[in-house]
Order: sequence, then C-alpha cells, then structure tokens
Amino acid sequence: MELLNTLNEMEEFLEQCSRIPMTRKVIVDEEKLLDFLDRIRSLLPEEVRRAKWLVEEREKFLAESREEAARIVEDARREIERRIEESEIVRQAQQTAEELVHRAEQTAREMRLGARDYADEVLARLENYLEKVAKEIAAGRLELKNMK
Repeated sequence: MELLNTLNEMEEFLEQCSRIPMTRKVIVDEEKLLDFLDRIRSLLPEEVRRAKWLVEEREKFLAESREEAARIVEDARREIERRIEESEIVRQAQQTAEELVHRAEQTAREMRLGARDYADEVLARLENYLEKVAKEIAAGRLELKNMK
C-alpha cells in the first residue's frame, strides 16, 4: 500500500505543478520527481514480494485443505468399514466420500485460481499505472529538452 500512496503523492505533485498556457504540459521540479521515482523503485520489490507471499500463502492453504479433505475422506472410509451392515450403506458412503473429495478439489482449484487472478490483477494495475507515470515523465523530460 505504501507504493500506491507514493504514486498518489506523485500524481498530486504533478497536478499541482505549474502549467504551460495553452498546452497540456507542466513545469516539474526535476529533483522532486526523481525523488518520487527513487521511492517507487525502492518500494516496488516489496510490493512484488507481498504479492508472491500472498500466492504462497494461498498455496499453503490449498495444501492444508487438501490434507484436511484427505483426512475427512479417510475418516469417512474408516467409519463406513466399521458400520458395514448391508451393501446399500457401503454404496451411499462411497458416493458421499467421492462427492466430498470432488467438492474439496473444486474448492481448492477455485481458491488457487482466485489467488493467481488476484496477484495478476494487482500486478497488472501496478504495471498500467507505472506505464502511465513513465509516459508522463517522458513527456515532461521531452518538454524540458525542447525548452532549451
């Protein structure tokens, strides 16, 4: 979140810069802009690390869910064996266990996809924003060069 705060500060800074009349160009304090870029560069690895951590935590959760599902299935199988009285009970128990495994696998799949989608979405938004800022910076630099 600190990265987004820094980007917001940079955007506010750019909005407050003096404008060149009759153009979309602004006059920017180069030192301050470079300071923002340095801060962004230092924060970016942390944001990527956080997104990676989130994916890893989701994967751990999915693994634990799979283990829990396997434990539940194994418990169900033991209980079925203990209670075997007729073939109908066995058939119903097997069907229930298979449904449970299927639901657990489906839930795990959805969570894994959700975690990856979330991480990708965060990184895509960050990439788009940085591209926008980079274009604005390049335009500002070009304008400064043209003012010479």
